[in-house]
Amino acid sequence: MTIYGLYARDEGGSLPVSSLVRMMRDLGVEDAGVRSSVSRMKRRGILQSRRENGVATYALSARSLELIIEGDARIYFRQRANAVDPWLLLVFSVPEAERGKRHTLRSQLTRMGFGAVAPGVWVAPGSLYAETQNRLKRLGLSSYVDLFTVDRLDREQLAEKIGQWWDLSSLEELYRQFVQAYQPVRTVWSGAPVAGPDSVLQANAFGDYIPMFTQWRRMPFLDPGLPLEFLPQKWDGLVAEELFSDLHRVLGPLAREHVHGIIHPQ
Repeated sequence: MTIYGLYARDEGGSLPVSSLVRMMRDLGVEDAGVRSSVSRMKRRGILQSRRENGVATYALSARSLELIIEGDARIYFRQRANAVDPWLLLVFSVPEAERGKRHTLRSQLTRMGFGAVAPGVWVAPGSLYAETQNRLKRLGLSSYVDLFTVDRLDREQLAEKIGQWWDLSSLEELYRQFVQAYQPVRTVWSGAPVAGPDSVLQANAFGDYIPMFTQWRRMPFLDPGLPLEFLPQKWDGLVAEELFSDLHRVLGPLAREHVHGIIHPQ
């Protein structure tokens, strides 16, 4: 999914099977494993098979493309809320006969970064209003939900409750693991050129960039940009955000050159 999210849109939404296999081989994944994973993604409606100019390709489904576009805003342009910003309050009620939809709704709210206040009551920074509305509509869950924008929540209550509404310790551990894994990578690449014809340099950048991006891309959803005023001191998320930004800037262009060379060999 990382590879499709980063590179498929440059190719009209699809990637040749042979190129995908080659890219994953560069990441140490055997060909059979790639084809098996692609088959699962096709069954789940994430990918669709096509033939373009006689070449077998797999393309992102329309729903998958929408999710990736939503993810762009979180990954690249997330803004952290502050204490005086509005909050989004979501209240839902799902009949017992439709308990499957209740589970789906809870899972989606968790993935979007909502905190659980009480059964059927969830909260998130107000900036998530449009994204939440669009996703629930797309999933057919809007009729079970009421959304409210709250201008202020009690500051003392927030300081006490945010740690209960969100699992901050688990989130901070994810940030810490990311920093521990990729600070050494940044050290290695410090001062490296951001572009160039060196195919080995590009391949090495691709090999570091894709795992890094894959580990990072879920965190902006688990952490919806909570105000720093209510987070633990020396919040590891700030260090992790800076680290991701640095590696994305240095490795991203080189990795893209590597992919372009695979898809369009001279």
